[in-house]
Amino acid sequence: MWFPAGFPITVLGLASQVPLEPHPITPQAAMPSAYTPDFAFKEGTNIFTPKDLVELVRPGTGLANPAGDLALVQVSKYSLSDKKNTKSIYIASVESSIQPFEIPLTDSGEAFWLDSRTVGHAVAEGEDKDKVTTLYAISVKYETEYSLVPEAPVLVGKFPTSTAANFKYATKAGVLVFSDYVYSDGDLAAVKKHDEAWENKGDTAYVFDDTYERHWDTWVGPKRSSLFSVTLSKSPDKTWVFGSEFVNLLKGTGHTCPVEPFGGTDDFDVSETHIVYTVKDPALPPAWHTKQNVYLIDIHGAGRPVELTSGKHGATRSPVLSKQGDKAAWLQLDKDGAEADRAQVVIYDLTKHVKYTLTKHWDRSPDALQFSEDGKAIYFTAGDIARIKIFVLPIPPTPSESTADPDLATAYREPIELTSTGAASGAQVLPNGRLLFTHSSLTAPNNMYVIRGLEQLDLLAPESREPGVAKLQVEQLTRFAEDALKGKSLAAGEDFWFEGAEGHKVHGWIVKPPGFKKGEEKKWPILMLIHGGPQGAWEDQWSTRWNPNIFASQGYFTIAMNPTGSTSFGQNFTNAISEHWGGRPFEDMQKGFKYILDSYPEVDPDKAVAAGASWGGYAINWIQGHPEYGFGFKALVCHDGVFSATYNGFSTDELFFCSATRSRESSAQFNEEWGGRPWDERAKQNLAKYDAANFADKWSTPMLIIHGSKDYRLPETEGISAFHVLQQRGVPSRLVIFPDENHWVLNHMNRYVDASPCNAAVLMKGGHCSLKWNYEVFRWFDKYLNTE
Repeated sequence: MWFPAGFPITVLGLASQVPLEPHPITPQAAMPSAYTPDFAFKEGTNIFTPKDLVELVRPGTGLANPAGDLALVQVSKYSLSDKKNTKSIYIASVESSIQPFEIPLTDSGEAFWLDSRTVGHAVAEGEDKDKVTTLYAISVKYETEYSLVPEAPVLVGKFPTSTAANFKYATKAGVLVFSDYVYSDGDLAAVKKHDEAWENKGDTAYVFDDTYERHWDTWVGPKRSSLFSVTLSKSPDKTWVFGSEFVNLLKGTGHTCPVEPFGGTDDFDVSETHIVYTVKDPALPPAWHTKQNVYLIDIHGAGRPVELTSGKHGATRSPVLSKQGDKAAWLQLDKDGAEADRAQVVIYDLTKHVKYTLTKHWDRSPDALQFSEDGKAIYFTAGDIARIKIFVLPIPPTPSESTADPDLATAYREPIELTSTGAASGAQVLPNGRLLFTHSSLTAPNNMYVIRGLEQLDLLAPESREPGVAKLQVEQLTRFAEDALKGKSLAAGEDFWFEGAEGHKVHGWIVKPPGFKKGEEKKWPILMLIHGGPQGAWEDQWSTRWNPNIFASQGYFTIAMNPTGSTSFGQNFTNAISEHWGGRPFEDMQKGFKYILDSYPEVDPDKAVAAGASWGGYAINWIQGHPEYGFGFKALVCHDGVFSATYNGFSTDELFFCSATRSRESSAQFNEEWGGRPWDERAKQNLAKYDAANFADKWSTPMLIIHGSKDYRLPETEGISAFHVLQQRGVPSRLVIFPDENHWVLNHMNRYVDASPCNAAVLMKGGHCSLKWNYEVFRWFDKYLNTE
């Protein structure tokens, strides 16, 4: 059913974005890089400004204690005036009305539960070569039934390095499991000696005989991540006793866990006896394979790991163990080399040694698994219609033999929806029919919630399949940003649907600016945001980077479509962009844009702009070369976008994504994004059609380009190349380079604060440092829209 190639037609009766006369092929004068007070953000008590966004509290994901009556969350808050990020641990009561209390931290570190009344806090301390990770215990007790108080931190012990992380504690076993980086000898105690030798080797060269040579934002050195265990228990006098032997659980296996660059505690799980973990297949080149295997190993490191996966498959993630220790589960993709393939829940019966797939026929991709307390059900989150919801499935009786497609009754095939709005994460099963989760939306950052009454839910009853049927109670435990956002006129976002390519229904969000009124004469400028991935989505979720309400609050009627290739609308829709990057998604966007203009006369089509990052940046470059689409954009913003897909197929770190290369061990051809390596015939044909660089001769719209020099997914030459095209064609353009940023702009001062002159004298005169990333973007739009 999917899809023919792209189409060179104009579906909108709008003015073309290319002028009738060609641009003179002369370079434009360089724009000043210093601070110029030629633009100011819209501000007001009801306006959510970029400054508000950077200074807003940023809660992490909630974590409940073993008893399920307290939950902690780590929180950060940045101050523009102090140029400082403060960190805290907040602890909330799950079962009382006690207000969450704050434990301020001098250093960030990592917090986790040691027992139901003790928080472990691991933090790197010391200077340079003497720096190590120190573990503290913070006891929490009820002072009265209305208040909780923490005691002073108590030193528990020290790790040999400063890079220990991802802690999980097996309380009954008295074993702390964590990850750390070691050299080829696997000896944690020898890391500092090897570090010193590496630093003093006399040259700065990295030498490689295989990929990865660099990954995400880091040149790959001689160290690899491994899992360790160390004993940790309470003595009779209630003091914590920290062991001295750090057991490398993966030594001699060739396994690296967590999986770089984003792996963490979700890459392994701990029971009282074992650890289950996922790693890249050690026999395959990691840069052009996604295949990961799942292993089980004794928590003390006795014996060798036992592989639970088998046969051909792709990536795995979120391995978990049941509380009873009789089952393991994980998420598994079918295809090696396809990171956006549909994830399926796999159950492994550890007593019968039988493995089976649970969600073979459910057209969504589960994430973040959790067994129920009794091990008879499994909970997970999954994207569904631009929301991230919590679902539950009962676990069927184990089949007689392993199978990828067991014959299951309907009750075991159709998950029950427990939440329906926003974005849920960190679902954690609690005793007595409860579940803790973290939730955000387009109008609020993370807060902790609890669901009650799960014991009343009959998972096998047909009526439980209907959303909202179960009489569950949902209670909000924290309200971190409520006061700061009060009166800020944030828009909750409105769904809109339209007919896209091949007659398929396509979804989008409308985020209206403050003061918008239906039928008013005032015309609003329109901004089209394009998401990355390309297998991604604009969801009902908070973002500290591309936040739709920031754009709306600056006066833009903001639309964010989920065209072909987007996730959470079924796997066929997601897959349909592969080998069609410049095709169906742009038919969708044209039709969606026309739908908005036809439906909202308040929008001014002569004041239209667009912005995108990553694949969204590719989309901006592609639109530049296709004025026949008729969007009529007056200005564009491309953040870390693909200029030449051909070049990117050679240069990107994860070759499986853009190159879809052929394995050295197999003749099987991956046919995902481009249908092969850049020199393979099928890929060459696709690149001839859909490489944005091939259409640079048509570029004409003023464009701002932003790129990070440490972006190894899309190297900075992609942005520089696009800038050179525009400059040589005489098209107004500006290049903003962040030398210390990766594919994302994360540093507060880079992301938000102008790096140009801004000192005490400026502040004393009533001025302020401009918010850099946002300043550049909104200044660029304002310059070419001439908005008031």
